[in-house]
Amino acid sequence: MTNHKDIQQAYAYCKQITLRHYENFPVASILIPTPIRKAIFAVYAFARHADDLADIQKNRDALIEWRNWLRAYPQLPKNHHPIFVALFDTIRTFQLPLTWLDDLLTAFLMDVEGVRFFTFGDMLTYCRYSANPVGRIILHLFGYRDTHLYPYADAICTALQLTNFWQDVQIDIPANRVYIPNSLLTAYGITDEELRSLKCTPQFQRMMADLVEHTRRFYQKGQPLLTHVRGRLRRELQFTLAGGMAILDKIEAQQFNVMARRPVLTKWDWAKLITRQFIG
Repeated sequence: MTNHKDIQQAYAYCKQITLRHYENFPVASILIPTPIRKAIFAVYAFARHADDLADIQKNRDALIEWRNWLRAYPQLPKNHHPIFVALFDTIRTFQLPLTWLDDLLTAFLMDVEGVRFFTFGDMLTYCRYSANPVGRIILHLFGYRDTHLYPYADAICTALQLTNFWQDVQIDIPANRVYIPNSLLTAYGITDEELRSLKCTPQFQRMMADLVEHTRRFYQKGQPLLTHVRGRLRRELQFTLAGGMAILDKIEAQQFNVMARRPVLTKWDWAKLITRQFIG
C-alpha cells in the first residue's frame, strides 16, 4: 500500500515533468484548484513519457509494457513508478475511465509503427485516439460528466491536433512523419518527392488553404462547449481556442507556406490574446 508521502512525492515528480515541457496546456495553470491541477500533472506525465517512448526511443515493447501497467490498475507495477503512483491516485480520486488513457497509448503505438494516412477519415481516426481523450479527461476532472458534451470537446481537440499538424509540417516531414492524407496529395497533384523536399508549390498552397478552412470548421463545431462550462475552465477553453485559431491565421498570413517557416505566436500575439479574453 502506498503511503501519503509517496503519493505527494509522485505528484511532485509529475509536476516537474509537466513544467519542463513547453506545451499549449493552459489548464495546468496555477489558478486551477490544486486537486485538479495535480491530476492534470499526473495525466500529462503519463502521456509525456509514453510519447517519448514512441517518438524518441521508437520502443514498441516499452510502450506495450506501459500499457500493461495501466491495465493492471489498481495493482501498481513492481517498481512503483512514480508516474503510476500519482496516476492511480488520480484515477481513484476522480473515477477516471481507463479507456481514455489507453486510447492515448493506441495513438503512440501508431506513431511507432509509422502512421501514414490514406484518407481524411484515417486522419480523424488518429485524432480520435491522440487528441480527443484529452478533452474528455479535462471535462471529467472538472466535474462535467454529461456525455452530450463529448462531441464538442472532441471537435476542439481534433482542431487543435490538426492545427499542430499544419504548424509542424516543416519539422515532421524530415522526421518521416507525414500527417497529410495521401488522397489529398494525389487530388492536388503533389508528388512525394515535392513533399519531402519541402517544396511549396501553388498546388500545396491551395491544399493547405483547404485544410486550414476545414480545421476552422472543427473549432466552430466545438464552440458550443463554452456555453456549457463555467468559471476557470471556460476561460481556459476560450484562451485555447483563440490560440489555435490564431495559428491558423498565421498560416494564412504567410500564404499557407508552412514549408519555409513554422508559424508561431509571438509574446505580443499572446499578450493580445490574453487582453481580448479579459476584455471580452
